[in-house]
Amino acid sequence: MVMSYIDTASTVDASRAFPLGISIPHTGSPAVDDPRGEFANVAVYAPGVTTLEIAYQAPGGTWQVKTLPNYTDGVHHGIVEGIPAGSRYGFRSSPEHEALPLSMPATDFDAVGEQPLLMDPYGRAVDEREGLITSVRVGSDFDWGLDRSPRVPWRNTIVYEAHVRGQTKLHPDIPEELQGTYAGMAHPAMIEHLISLGVTAIQLLPVHFHVDEPHLQQLGLTNYWGYNTAAFFAPHPGYATEAAQAAGAHAVQDEFKGMVKLLHAAGLEVILDVVYNHTAEGGTDGPTLSFRGLGEMQYYRNDGHGKYVDTTGCGNSLNFGEPRVVQLVLDSLRYWVSEFHIDGFRFDLAVTLCRNSANEFDPRHPFLVAVGADPVLSGVKLISEPWDVGYGGWQTGRFPAGWVDWNDHFRDAVRSFWLADRAAIDGGGSGGPVARLADALSGSARLFESSGRSRLASLNLVTAHDGFTLADLTAYDRKHNEVNGEQNRDGHGDNRSYNHGFEGPTEDGDILARRAQSRRNLMACLMISQGVPMITAGDEICRTQQGNNNAYCQDNALTWIDWTSTTESHAMLRTTKRVIRLRKEFLASQPHDYPARDNQSYFHWFDVDGKPMSADTWHDPGHRVIQLLLGSDDGHIDGLVVVNGGADDVKVTLPPQLSNEDGTGHRLFELRVTTSELHDRRQGARVASGERDLVQANTINIYRT
Repeated sequence: MVMSYIDTASTVDASRAFPLGISIPHTGSPAVDDPRGEFANVAVYAPGVTTLEIAYQAPGGTWQVKTLPNYTDGVHHGIVEGIPAGSRYGFRSSPEHEALPLSMPATDFDAVGEQPLLMDPYGRAVDEREGLITSVRVGSDFDWGLDRSPRVPWRNTIVYEAHVRGQTKLHPDIPEELQGTYAGMAHPAMIEHLISLGVTAIQLLPVHFHVDEPHLQQLGLTNYWGYNTAAFFAPHPGYATEAAQAAGAHAVQDEFKGMVKLLHAAGLEVILDVVYNHTAEGGTDGPTLSFRGLGEMQYYRNDGHGKYVDTTGCGNSLNFGEPRVVQLVLDSLRYWVSEFHIDGFRFDLAVTLCRNSANEFDPRHPFLVAVGADPVLSGVKLISEPWDVGYGGWQTGRFPAGWVDWNDHFRDAVRSFWLADRAAIDGGGSGGPVARLADALSGSARLFESSGRSRLASLNLVTAHDGFTLADLTAYDRKHNEVNGEQNRDGHGDNRSYNHGFEGPTEDGDILARRAQSRRNLMACLMISQGVPMITAGDEICRTQQGNNNAYCQDNALTWIDWTSTTESHAMLRTTKRVIRLRKEFLASQPHDYPARDNQSYFHWFDVDGKPMSADTWHDPGHRVIQLLLGSDDGHIDGLVVVNGGADDVKVTLPPQLSNEDGTGHRLFELRVTTSELHDRRQGARVASGERDLVQANTINIYRT
């Protein structure tokens, strides 16, 4: 290949410094005489370089190079001819090339390491070939038809966290060419599973273009999860079908949009897990892909002496004290909502996005204010992972109105009560009191009230992509991450799991039964709690990662969902559907603003004898039975949750009627779900208030009036 140089160092054109990226030139430019879209306005924020070149190759053409002639407030810009849709392009600093001949082989790019060109921070697509990672100019036309967002209210939302590849890679009812792809995610077989399960939103692990870290490449592994973003506007082409990848960037984009359109048609929202806290360039010894070569002191947070300030554990942190970085992220978010019809975002390590000039978390950070005031973004779902690894990094409950936080307090309380405490009790010791579990069941209201938010600000989770699966929580006491190549040093050590007497797979029927019991308790707790529940894909069918709690680099059968039906998976799927259906039935019988308005919602707590909980009982580890009566003054039914976290069966006196229409002072509670082994035989049993009912050890009974 040959690269031609176009001398424009002394010219000025009609370009603009906005919008950033590649766009159609404004009126008065060559665009008015450009019916084929050959001209483009190119604008790049690159304050770290004196002169910037764009190298580009039109489809079927040779590489061309042009110096962007204009510079405005850190933005290099110019009008470029011969760069239609489908063109590959990238940037580089150009002073050292001023004396070079007008043409040279493309392989003689100023290669530093393995990346001779810098990607466009606003590039809409990415191409990898001939040893180059380049941006691609791509159009946005797509037939959306009558597509519209389902806009499910937060209180009715049930999130399902999934990986595009792992979700369908082994699904037997999805054609092989669609398995592990965007198209596979929207296949009728997958949609049927999600709808029958009862979830309302699919939260996809990162789908922005990402690359593998150098140390993983050396180990022959990949970054399967994708939390190593290199381009914030480009869908990851590796998740598209082979046919779409061969057809080019526009086909990849269309496949992604087609997925969203089909999921919307089924009533399912699409939420993206986004990684704006750091980039794939890593520390100063990492690859230079884009931002570092354009202006690392502006794009990355630093200490003023050229040293990166890392609050992510990934080598760098994007500098949200720089307005252009805030603009970049806002533009990216709006693009995904406007062009891809995305319904919301989950922000990885969100605290890094909200650190002020003193590197402290600020709930009034300009980024948060801008999102809240934005007419596009303020209307979508915003979910924070409310921590990072920097000083003062744990901020659960402190994000502003409009945000929902991943609630690690819920996760830890539920795991501790049903697993760590049970392990202690089975070992002859004692578990903890019921107070922390009760707080989790009621939506951690006090945790969120200081931020002016309700219980609906709690995104409740027992598991996530990071950590043990639900099945592994009940089968392993310790992590088993040896295949990750780090001698089992990686991954969290505080799992609050319980193997129930044997580490890993077993055929012992008693152990298997107790593990199944714990899985039912964990899933039931998740679905009966106030707040917004999130299920991790595969937990509904007992997915295992064989004890690996940090499987980020395992793109294989260890992480892909195995859809083979077994007795255990069938039973767990049935339980999950049952408790989701129960949750929906209860909420449908409450007013639309339940439980956000505390003055209309009630949560009454009772002990084993049906009496109000006393202060001593709350904090006595010997009392592990609690009853929660919940509902609303304007609701049609009440719910009663009875938890027995002890080692023995107990007879619980159901609470008295607080008020009823017939004035008898009694009412009937109908048993809707129990997590005990008797659940099928006992479902539908009716017990009057003031009477006693059996609650087996380590189980939950759920009633309604």
